Amino acid sequence: MLKLAVVGKDVSKSDSAKMHTFDLKKMGVDCEYSLISLTKEEFDARVESLLNELDALNVTIPYKLDVIPHLKKLEGDAKTFGAVNVVKDRIGYNTDGVGFLLMLQNNEIDVKGKDVLVLGAGGAGRSVVKKLLDEGAKVTVFDVRKESALELNKEFGGITVADEVKPQPRFMIVNVTGVGMHKTEGISPVGADVLSQCEIACDLIYYPRKSEFLRIAESLGKRIVNGEGMLFYQAYYGDCIVLNRKPSAEEAKRFFEEYLLEYPD
Repeated sequence: MLKLAVVGKDVSKSDSAKMHTFDLKKMGVDCEYSLISLTKEEFDARVESLLNELDALNVTIPYKLDVIPHLKKLEGDAKTFGAVNVVKDRIGYNTDGVGFLLMLQNNEIDVKGKDVLVLGAGGAGRSVVKKLLDEGAKVTVFDVRKESALELNKEFGGITVADEVKPQPRFMIVNVTGVGMHKTEGISPVGADVLSQCEIACDLIYYPRKSEFLRIAESLGKRIVNGEGMLFYQAYYGDCIVLNRKPSAEEAKRFFEEYLLEYPD
């Protein structure tokens, strides 16, 4: 039986255990999956033992960069994004980008040539921005720490860095800040004035399934997408890495549809 876990600042409401257990069972593997919430001090003290004890480790907010010094090397998107969400044998991977891209594809969202505003330039924001650029979107990034957005532009290029978020016509707004969950539940990073001028509001938050950001957008008649699909797809791709199994977008979509039937709420 595989011993797996997700580590983050607060993963008490995370669906990672359900999703990974579901995926792995579909792939014919049993696992014991733990949710581990740690402060920065606790993370620094325990990360080495976790890497030694577990078959693989999933990493979420805010430790996707902090785990890197403890690893032997980075592969693929982890190297590109400079952020890690899957660790196996002390090698860091990142499946956030492919998970986000598959979520867009399965919601029939084509961003090529479209104006997209990304709120947040942290670990997940890096993945989202790079995939949007790769797909030909015109990307604007806003982060309360402007330096983070400027750093992204320095690395990837082609990004417009916003000093503030003003109401203006946009194809899609993506919330990658985490504002709207845990202690900020019921708060939206932007108001109705901004959301009224977009076509699609996409929130990487999946708990609650309808964040305040999405609730406002929906009340304005906008199309909304929450982050549950991205979370599931990045989990699926991560499990394929753990099992050295070739991933399939079609299989991932089928698994997600079956998962939603099993866990409708």
